[in-house]
Parts: sequence; C-alpha cells; structure tokens
Amino acid sequence: MRTKKKILSPTREDLIAPTYNAIKELGGSASINEITDKVVKDLKLPDKIVDEPHCNSQCTELEYQLAWSRTYLKKFGAIVNSARGIWRITPAFAGIDNIDVDAVKKSFRDKNSRPNYTEPPEELEPWKLELSDIIKNMNPFAFERLTQRLLRECGFSQVSVTKKTSDGGIDGFGKLKIGGIFTYNVAFQCKRYSGSVAASEIRDFRGSLTKNIEKGIFITTGNFTRQAIEEASNVGKQQIDLIDGSDFIDKLIEFQIGINAKTIYEVDRNYFEKI
Repeated sequence: MRTKKKILSPTREDLIAPTYNAIKELGGSASINEITDKVVKDLKLPDKIVDEPHCNSQCTELEYQLAWSRTYLKKFGAIVNSARGIWRITPAFAGIDNIDVDAVKKSFRDKNSRPNYTEPPEELEPWKLELSDIIKNMNPFAFERLTQRLLRECGFSQVSVTKKTSDGGIDGFGKLKIGGIFTYNVAFQCKRYSGSVAASEIRDFRGSLTKNIEKGIFITTGNFTRQAIEEASNVGKQQIDLIDGSDFIDKLIEFQIGINAKTIYEVDRNYFEKI
C-alpha cells in the first residue's frame, strides 16, 4: 500500500520573500490578515497547510511562521509595525521590489549569534501566549462572565446567555447600537477550544438564527478554517462576523481586561551620540 506524501509547510525563511512581496503589492502597508491571505493566494497553499494548528499558540502553523518572517524583515529594517498591527515597508526599502533573502537571513543570524527558534516571534509575546492558555483553561462560568464583559465593552447591551455548549462555550443574544441610532438584534456563539472551527459549524450556526436576528457573531478561542471563513462571507447568505483567538485577545488588550500595562523606559543612545 502506497503512503501519501506528506505536504510540508513553508518555513519562516521560505516565507520571507512572499511576506515582503505581499506587503509591497498591497500598497506598501497591510494588516496581518491581509498579508496572510495574500501569501496563501500567491503560493496557492492547500487548506491542509493553511488550517494546520500550531502546537503552542492560538494561531495556525502558517500564521506562526509568517510572524517569524515578519520578525526577520523587521530586524533587517525592511518593515515596521504600528501598535495596531499594521505592517509597512520602511522608506529605505520603498524603491526595492525584490528583497535579498540571503542578506535578511545573514543579518538575523549576525544579530542573534544563538537564535532560539523555540521561542515565539516578537509579535507573539510570551504574556499573550500565557493569556491564551488561561482563557482556554477557565471554568465555564468564569468564561461566560468574561465573554459577557467583553461584548459589553464592545458596545453590546442586554447580553444574555441561553445555553452552555459541550465544549465549554456559550450561545447567547444581545443588542448592538451603531452610531447611537441603529440597533441590531445579535446572536453569538462562542467556542472555547484550541482547534479550528469548520465550515459546517458556521452553516449550523447560521441555520439556527431566527428571522428577528439581524447579525450573527461566531467567536472562538482557536481558529477558523479557510473554508469556514469563506462560508461566513458567502454571498447570498446571511453574513457571519468571525472573532478568532487572536482577535479575542486583541480585544482584551484594547479594553484592558485582565491585563496591566506597564511603561518600560530605555536609553536612546542615538540622542546622546548626536547631541
């Protein structure tokens, strides 16, 4: 019996050029999701690779390796990121169409004589991984209260939980007022696990929505498969908004829920050299 050949996921170094090219082709700046989608499209990556979860974080293996490729490019001075996760080409590289991958790799290794590839890349700070682990291991009642608090901070009112699901997640309803004028009846489902939500679960959720529900939101502490994302935005069907594990944590950070921000000072050597 012939065994199927294993499809190897691209490594962080394989993704350096595609990442740089994606940002370039997207106009010189892009969000993390835009970069990921562009790389997947350009490399024609199959769902098996796109949806493969990473073993120690809330993202997929591809997203993890892409985060590393952005770290390589950032250390090289080719790209920078804003506090809101938007990456852009630096002025020094604005006129450079093709990145020298060998130079990027050499620069990274020169600056990191003993690079520890078991550590997460810069943008996946250890405290975010710790927060993700805490959320996934919360008891169902605490998770329910956390989700309700987060939805209220996002502008929801009359948030109620109708049932708890077998995976420790919740289903519920709420109202969302837009611009102080329009109010929408919203149904939400929240899955609390490390895996990926499949397209069938999006279809089941959409099928459970009654006529008075104007908006559906599917939340997971894990990820969504590419097919699930496509299903959620299927033209001709009710659109479902998606919030994955990374988005969930970003919202906790935005509203300072369960985290304490600290100011860290560092010496600006360039200032003293030029004064």
